Amino acid sequence: MTAKPRDDMAAAAAGRGRLRASHADREHVLDVLKAAFVQGRLTEDEFDMRVGQTFASRTYAELAALTADIPAGLIGVQPLRKPARAEAPHPQNKVVNSCACAALTVLALGAALVTGNVGLSFVSVVAILGILFVVGGRMAHSSHKKRSTRHRW
Repeated sequence: MTAKPRDDMAAAAAGRGRLRASHADREHVLDVLKAAFVQGRLTEDEFDMRVGQTFASRTYAELAALTADIPAGLIGVQPLRKPARAEAPHPQNKVVNSCACAALTVLALGAALVTGNVGLSFVSVVAILGILFVVGGRMAHSSHKKRSTRHRW
């Protein structure tokens, strides 16, 4: 059976009560105090007072006195939550973006034809062909993906 962290602190205080505590010991006491505060075992004033005393404590005995009335095993602080996964963009957003690009390219081609700008019309034609190529690739990938998921055994 393993000893609980607070039991270790109490045993250390009993055997080494007059020895100086380290920063890690103070951090451990702060974790216990935070857990007690979150669980409603300490008021905000008590928590603030004990945190100040923790930083001022120099020995194991002083630190042990700060957590003597808090139940052992309280340090089982809640595990860190997993970070939220980024959501994939909605498929309709891809369609809207593609349509917006196509519309802007068609407008640029129209402006190039009206003004007689040959360079802009060439770029617009290349952009339209590129958009058609990308949209065609997406459609082919999407239909292949749908077919491959339907026929899984």
